[in-house]
Amino acid sequence: MRFSPIALLVSAIVSAVAWAQSAATSQISGTVKDSTGLVLPEAQVRVTQTDTGLVRAATTNSDGVYVLPSLPIGPYQLEVKKEGFSSFVQSGIVLQVDSNPTIDVSMKVGSVSEQVQVEASATMVETHASGVGQVVDQERVVDLPLNGRYATDLIYLAGASDIAPAADLVSAKNYPNEAVASVAGGQAIGTTYLLDGGTHNDPFNNLNLPLPFPDALQEFKVETSALPAQYGQHSGGAVNAVTKTGGNQVHGDVFEFVRNYVFNARNPGALTRDSLKRNQFGGTLGGPIKKDKLFFFLGYQGNIIRSNPTSAFANIPTPAMMAGDFTTYASPACQGGKQVTLKAPFVNNQIPATMVNTVALKMMTYYPVPTDPCGKVFYATVQNQDEHQGLARADYQLTSKQSLFLRYYVTHSLQPSPFDGKNPLTETLSGANDLVNSGVFGYTFVISPTMVNSFRATYNRSAVTKTQSPSFSGPDLGINMTTLVPGHVIITAGSLSSASVFSYAAKDPTDDHQLADDLSVVRGNHQLAFGVNWIRSVQNVYGPLLGDGSFSFTGQTTGLALSDFVLGDVATFSQEGIQYDDERYQYFAAYAQDSWKATSHLTVNYGLRWEPYIGGAMATGYVSHFDPAMFAQNLHSTVYPNAPAGLLFPGDPGFNTNDRPSHTKLNDFAPRVGIVWDPQGGGRMTIRASAGLFYDLPHTLFSYGFSEEPPWGE
Repeated sequence: MRFSPIALLVSAIVSAVAWAQSAATSQISGTVKDSTGLVLPEAQVRVTQTDTGLVRAATTNSDGVYVLPSLPIGPYQLEVKKEGFSSFVQSGIVLQVDSNPTIDVSMKVGSVSEQVQVEASATMVETHASGVGQVVDQERVVDLPLNGRYATDLIYLAGASDIAPAADLVSAKNYPNEAVASVAGGQAIGTTYLLDGGTHNDPFNNLNLPLPFPDALQEFKVETSALPAQYGQHSGGAVNAVTKTGGNQVHGDVFEFVRNYVFNARNPGALTRDSLKRNQFGGTLGGPIKKDKLFFFLGYQGNIIRSNPTSAFANIPTPAMMAGDFTTYASPACQGGKQVTLKAPFVNNQIPATMVNTVALKMMTYYPVPTDPCGKVFYATVQNQDEHQGLARADYQLTSKQSLFLRYYVTHSLQPSPFDGKNPLTETLSGANDLVNSGVFGYTFVISPTMVNSFRATYNRSAVTKTQSPSFSGPDLGINMTTLVPGHVIITAGSLSSASVFSYAAKDPTDDHQLADDLSVVRGNHQLAFGVNWIRSVQNVYGPLLGDGSFSFTGQTTGLALSDFVLGDVATFSQEGIQYDDERYQYFAAYAQDSWKATSHLTVNYGLRWEPYIGGAMATGYVSHFDPAMFAQNLHSTVYPNAPAGLLFPGDPGFNTNDRPSHTKLNDFAPRVGIVWDPQGGGRMTIRASAGLFYDLPHTLFSYGFSEEPPWGE
C-alpha cells in the first residue's frame, strides 16, 4: 500500500480540521505474537489509566500490530486477550509527554481466564519517532534545587540546550525571567513552546511565556533534530510542557522555601553579606469530583522578594555652586587630585550670579541640599518584587469515547518604582505591573478504535505595564517645550540626573489566539496524521521613549558638566514622538504525515508541511521599504518627498505589500523524512536518520523599529 505525501496534505485540508502540535499526549504501540513468534491478528488490546480509570481499546491488525494514539500522560495498565491464549497484563507503564513506547506482547496458549502478569515495564528506547528528545520528569522538576524555582532553568538539563545571548530579547518589555534557550545550536527565537498542547510563545520576542511553578508542572520534553511534519512555527526545537491533573485519589502538598541573608556567610569576594530575602510558599490540591469521570487540580505559589536598598551616590550642585562659586568643586579635593580651571571668559572658577540659569535654579529645588563641599549625595534604591501564580484545571471523561479538559493559568508580577517620591536621583527605573493569563480547552473524540480526533483552543494574554511615579517635566521647570510624558524629563550632567531613560510609563500588551485539531488514523502498518494550526497574534505597544525630551550637559563650555548645567548650556537635546507599534500577525499551517512500520525493525516517517508566510500587518501603517534601484537613480518618495532616496512608504507607486513589513509567500512547503531502525528488535538500541526543511515565524519585535524611524519616530 503506497501513500503520496502531497495526496495526504490535500486530504488534510479538505477533511475535518486537524490539530497540528498537540505534543501533550502520548501513544502506545506494539506487536502481539504467540510464543513461537507468529503474529496474532484480532487480539483485543486495552489500556487503563490507573489514576483516572480512563480506558482505551484497539484490535491488532493482520500483522499483529496495535496502535493507541492520543493518550493522556500518566501510569497505565495494558491488557491483551485472544481466544485460546492466556490473558496478558502489564502494569507499571508510565507515559511521558510526547513519548511513543513500543510494548510488544508474547502470549501463551491457554485459557483467557488465566493471566500472565508483568509487574513493571522495562526501559524502552524510542523506536517510533525520528526526532531526538529528552523528558524532564516530575521527579527532577520538583526535587532539583532551582534558584527562584523557575522551571525553565531545567531546559538546560537537556543535552542539546544551552543559554543563548539575550541581546534585546529580554528587557522591561517582557514578563520577568523569560528563558533565553538555544536548542541544538538554534537561535533563542527559534524554539516552539507548548503548554498542555497550546501555543506558549511570547509573540513579542518568540521566547517562552512563564511556565507554572514546579509543583503544578507534571513534566516537559525538549525535542530537536529533523522533527516530523506535525512540528512547525519555529525551526530550532520544541519544548512541550504539561500541567498536573487530578485523579481518583486526593493528593496535594504545602510548601515554603526561604532564602534569607541572615543564614548565609559573606561571599569572600564581597565586603558585606547579600541582603536578599525570598519567601516562596503555596500548595496544590487535586482529586476527584466524580470518581472515574470528573477531576480537579488547583495550585498556588507566592513569591515575595525583599532586599536592603542599594546604596549609590551622585554629585549635585551645592548652594555655593548654584551661586556661581566653583572654587571648591574645581579643586583637587573634588576632582580626584586634579585642579580644574573653568574655561574663559570665566575667572577664578566663578560664574557671575546673573548668568545662573533659572531652569537650573528651579530644578535644584526638587533635590536634597548637599552638605558635602563637593556636592556628594548618597541615596538608596529599592528593588522589591511580589509575584503570585495560580493554576486551575478540570478533566472530564464525558463518555467512553469523549474526554475534555480546561486549564487556566495566571501569573502576576508587581515591582514598585524605586523612586521615593522625594529625591529624583532614585528615579532609575519604572515600576512594573505585569500580568499573564493563559487558558487552554481540549477535546478528544475516539471516533473508532483506529481513528482519534483531538481539538485545542488556546488564548494567551501578556499585559506588560510599566508604571511611572511623576516628578517634574520640562514645562514645570520653565522650559518652553512640549512634553509627551507629563511629570518626566531627562536631564543629565555628570552623575546628576532628573530621571532615567528607563523610568517612563509604557504598555506592551500581546494577545495570542489559537485553534488547532488533530486526526490520527491507523491503516494497516501505516499511522496517518493530518493537521492544521491557526494562530493570531496581536500587539499594541505604547512607548513614550524620549517623548519627554532629553537634555545632556558635558562640560563643552566650561570644562565641567555641572558648571555647564548651572549656565544652562546644553550640549545635546533629543526628543521623540510616542511609539505606537500595533501589529497583527497571522500564522497558518497544514500538514500530513505517515509513520510506516515497514518491517518489525524499521519505521519510516515521511510527510509534508505547508506553512505559507502571511506575515504581519501594521495597523498604524508605520512601515517602509528600501529600494536599492530607486536609490541608485536618486528617486524619492511621493508621500514623503524629503525622505532619503530609495525609501518607500504606503501610498508610493511600487509599494506593493499593503501595510505589511514584507511580502507574503504562499508556496512555503516543508518536506520531512526520517527512519528509525531497531537492529536487534528488542527496543534497546535505535539508529535514526532524518532530514527536513523548516521555516520560522519572526517575532513582533522584529518590526518594532518601524515605529521609531522618521517620520513617525525620532
